[in-house]
Amino acid sequence: MSVSAEGWRKQALLTPKQMAEADRLTIAGGIPGITLMENAGRQVADAVVRRWSPRPLAVLCGPGNNGGDGFVAAQVLAERGWPVRLALLGVVSALRGDAAQAAARWPGAVEPLDPAALDGAELVVDGIFGAGLTRPVKGVAAAVIETVNARQLPVVAIDVPSGVDGASGEVLGIAPRATATVTFFRKKPGHLLLPGRGCCGETVLTQIGISDSVLEQAAPDTAANHPQWWLSGFPWPSFQSHKYSRGHALVAGGAVMTGAARLAARAAARLGAGLVTVAAPEAAFPIYAAALTGVIVQPIKGLNDFRALLADPRRNAALIGPGAGAGEETRDKTLAILGAGKRTLLDADALTSFSESRDALFGAIRSPCVMTPHAGEFARLFDTSGSKLERTRRAARQSGAVILLKGADTVIAAPDGRVTINANAPPYLATAGSGDVLAGMVLGLLAQGMEPFVAAAAAVWVHGAVGSRFGPGLVAEDLVDTVPPVLKDLRDMLLRETPEPDTSINLFRD
Repeated sequence: MSVSAEGWRKQALLTPKQMAEADRLTIAGGIPGITLMENAGRQVADAVVRRWSPRPLAVLCGPGNNGGDGFVAAQVLAERGWPVRLALLGVVSALRGDAAQAAARWPGAVEPLDPAALDGAELVVDGIFGAGLTRPVKGVAAAVIETVNARQLPVVAIDVPSGVDGASGEVLGIAPRATATVTFFRKKPGHLLLPGRGCCGETVLTQIGISDSVLEQAAPDTAANHPQWWLSGFPWPSFQSHKYSRGHALVAGGAVMTGAARLAARAAARLGAGLVTVAAPEAAFPIYAAALTGVIVQPIKGLNDFRALLADPRRNAALIGPGAGAGEETRDKTLAILGAGKRTLLDADALTSFSESRDALFGAIRSPCVMTPHAGEFARLFDTSGSKLERTRRAARQSGAVILLKGADTVIAAPDGRVTINANAPPYLATAGSGDVLAGMVLGLLAQGMEPFVAAAAAVWVHGAVGSRFGPGLVAEDLVDTVPPVLKDLRDMLLRETPEPDTSINLFRD
C-alpha cells in the first residue's frame, strides 16, 4: 500500500470552509458550539501560560467566533491572576450566537479596538479575524496590527494571525508576526504556505472535542507532507532484492553543465535505485566516466543511440532536464522517453524546451510522470493565477503529471486532485545543484515502483530532512552524502510503528 489512509487523515489540512463543516457536523452530533468555543479559548490560555509568566496582557477580539475564543481565553487568564485588558472590534451588542454567550460571561471592561488598548501591554492575544478572512485588513484593525508589529510585542494568534488567509497563506494587507499560533482539530493550508507561515511562529495544533469521524464528510484532499502517510510504501530492500529488482534509472546527461546530471545520478542511487545509467554525449564521456563510480556511463552520439538505451525494458525510469540545455535536442529526447512509456521525471531544461509547445508535451504524457519546476519554469508552461495551491492543482490536472512546484513551501499535486504541502525545508537548500539532487531522489524512488505522487512527496521530505541535518555551509554534494543517516532514521521510525519479527538465529544449541 502506497499511502496510509489513517496517516493521511492525521496530517489532513482543512480549508476554512471544510473546518466550518467539521464544526457544523460536530454541533449537529450533539456537542454545543459554546462548548467548542470554551475548549478553544482554554487551549489558547493554556498555550499562553506554558510560555510566559503573568504580565500585562491585551486580548484583541473581533466580531466573529475568533473573538468569542478570545473572550473565553481572557476570562480563563484573568481567573488565573493575569492582568487582562480586552478590546473589541465593534460593540458587544452586535455579537451573535456563541460569541455573544462568551462575551456575556466576561466580567471585565470591554474597550473599543484601538492602538491605545496596547498601552502597557507586554503580550497580545490576537483574536480579531479568523482563517476565513477574504478581504484586506483595513481601518482601525490594520492600525492596531501595525502598532503590535512596530512595538515588537509577542503575540499568540487564535487559529491564524489576523490577516492571513487560511486557505492560501496570503497576507491580506497586514498581519501580526506571531510568536505562536494556536489552531484547532487540523491545521489549515495557510499555516504551511508562505507568506502566511512566516507570520504564524510556532503553530500549536490542539483538540477541542471534534471527532475524526467528521473527516469522512469533510473529505480533505490536502495534507501536510509527513512520513506518517507515505512511510508504509517506502521501497526498502528485502532479502530477495537484487539490483535489477530495485529498478534501473536512466539520466540524460548534458554536454556542458555535466555536474547537474552527475548530482542527479548519484542521488538516484542513494535513494535506492539498483542501477543508474547516465547517457553522456560522446564528447563529454570522459568527464562523466572520470567523476562517477558505481554509476554506468554510456556514451551516445545522437537521438538514435538514446532511443536504443530506452529500448531496454529494464531501464524503467528516466530523468531529463538537469544540465540538458534547452532546445530541439532536449525536446526530442523528452518525447522519446515519454513515447517509450518510461516512468519519467522532467526538470529544468526539459520543461523550458516546451515553453512554446506545451500541448505537445502534455499530449505525450501517457505513463507515470513527475515535473519538478521552480516558479520561473512553472510560469513558462502553466497559468500562474490563483494561490500556489490552486495553480499547482490546476497544472496537474491539465498536464496529467504530478507537479512538484518547488520552494520553501513546496506544493505537490496529483492529477486526481490530491495535494500535499511540504514544510521541513531549511533555507540552506537555496544553493546551486540542490534541485538536481531532488530530481535524482524522485527518480530513484520512481525506479523502485513508487506511485509518482508518493515518490515526489517522500523525496521532497527526505531532501528537506537532509538539508536540516547538514545545516549551515551546505552545498549540493553534501546532500547526496548525508542521505544515509536520514534513511536510517526513517527505517527506525517504521520499525517502531511496525516491529519486524525476530529473525535471529540461535547459534548456541544445547
